[in-house]
Amino acid sequence: MTFLPIPLRIETERLILTPPQPCDAEWFTELLNARRADTFTVAEVLERIDVMTKTTETTGIGALVLRKRPDGEALGYTAIVVGRGSLDEPELAYELLRRAHGYGYATEAARALLDAAFDTGRRRIWSTIGSWNAPSLRVAAKLGFRRDHCTTEVVGDVVWMVCDR
Repeated sequence: MTFLPIPLRIETERLILTPPQPCDAEWFTELLNARRADTFTVAEVLERIDVMTKTTETTGIGALVLRKRPDGEALGYTAIVVGRGSLDEPELAYELLRRAHGYGYATEAARALLDAAFDTGRRRIWSTIGSWNAPSLRVAAKLGFRRDHCTTEVVGDVVWMVCDR
């Protein structure tokens, strides 16, 4: 089956979602280093942004940066990616800088991107979330995801959430 590409600009009441740009490398490095023991450099993140851009161009799905209105401050990202899923049944992901937690930005952005993903013709979207990550599990539940199953992986227990259109 052929799917439409996700839009490269999505606007919500408080946010504008756009593809990552090289100017996003510094805050993106901060985000990645906050969640991992690894230390990412800005140069490595610039390479990641390049790969993300090429992936979006070739697959029609990818990551969008959450930019706060009206100043464009970057808060994190939301993405439709293959991840642990497939191109037909991709995965929704979202991650915000710590200072953006607790304001509903993840829910607002992920809702807009989830709707856009369904508008591409897809009928099922997955989200895999660490069982310890209660805030992300709550966001997924607000978006209409339901628990499907759990797996144990190197990172710990992972909850597989699914949303059908």
